[in-house]
Amino acid sequence: PTLSHLVPSNQIHRLNLSTHTNNLVIQRWLGATASPSHHNMIILASQSAIRKQLLQAAGVDFTVESSPFNEEQHKQDFRIQSPLQTASSLAAAKAMALSHIRPAHTIIGADQTLEFDGELIHKCKTLDAATILLKRLSGHTHLLHAAVCVTTNGQSVFSQTSTVRLQMRTMTNAAIATYLDRAGPTILHSVGCYHYEGLGIQLFDRISGDYHAILGLPLLPLLAFLREIGELDP
Repeated sequence: PTLSHLVPSNQIHRLNLSTHTNNLVIQRWLGATASPSHHNMIILASQSAIRKQLLQAAGVDFTVESSPFNEEQHKQDFRIQSPLQTASSLAAAKAMALSHIRPAHTIIGADQTLEFDGELIHKCKTLDAATILLKRLSGHTHLLHAAVCVTTNGQSVFSQTSTVRLQMRTMTNAAIATYLDRAGPTILHSVGCYHYEGLGIQLFDRISGDYHAILGLPLLPLLAFLREIGELDP
């Protein structure tokens, strides 16, 4: 598909994990032994610093625990899916894997993918690769798909995927080199080689969509759901 054929998905929906691909991945975690818990709490199944900061700033009471789901080991399980579907599936897989270990808790899983000209773009491993990617994105529009999934008792109870269109300004090779020199190797942690909340904002002419989704979390619909189930004050 081309960018002109993609429509942002901003509708809250109940997640359907009935496809063979998703069941194949999720079922691998069904044998995990659930540990007893005595407190109902919210757990963010992500080590993302910016997602943690977003929830903290919003006043959510939560803890952080890594999901046992290994994304690198299961990339091939999602190869037939679109970049948008991949974000949704990975968010669900992360939440479900931890939910089977912490069944009494409310688990938040999240993921983000970058799509350019219908292609799923992966994180760069070197600054040379980052240079090549930014040259490709320069002067063009790409999509960020941010997905969140909430699970409890091993069941998905909420999901949301938000898509943002980002128009990157046209940059010279020298401008890209200067940017990467200032940003440093930590920029490789971001799939697009930019932190929009920081220096990366200088790479863009315009955006269309949810600011929080650029940072990797559809925050407003997530907060609305947490209020709906009584985890946040109304």
